[in-house]
Amino acid sequence: MPRHTVKTPPRNGFSLVEMLVVLMVMGLLATVAVLTMPGDERKLRDEAERFAARTLAARDEAIIGARPVSLVVSDRGYYFERRFQGQWQPLPGRGFDLTGWADGTTANAGRQRVVFDSLGLASSEAAVRLTRDGNTLVIHLRRDGKVTLDAG
Repeated sequence: MPRHTVKTPPRNGFSLVEMLVVLMVMGLLATVAVLTMPGDERKLRDEAERFAARTLAARDEAIIGARPVSLVVSDRGYYFERRFQGQWQPLPGRGFDLTGWADGTTANAGRQRVVFDSLGLASSEAAVRLTRDGNTLVIHLRRDGKVTLDAG
């Protein structure tokens, strides 16, 4: 008796499990792409953190150099100076020169000068309010030389 085998046609396409795996991987990649794109809030935080880091570096420079260093901040930007031979002169070094606020960022600081002494203490307290697309961050400089960021 001859055996008849039924030939099944070859499968074309993907199974449901394979499709779900591909969709999950695409979803994860899309999530990573969206989260790494800098938004206005992230740009504002980066600007505030850069300002805070440079301010702390200037305070440390005052301590290490045993001479006063000042931060001059205004609505247009900020820069650092040191006291040398009885005069305020630009603080040498990368990152201490005149730095304007990033495009789209506005500052409400007036014009302030904060001087750090050789112990790292500030001459006065100061607050710089940065705003970008409705988001606000306030950088506080305290008398003890600490710098903090707060949501406005």
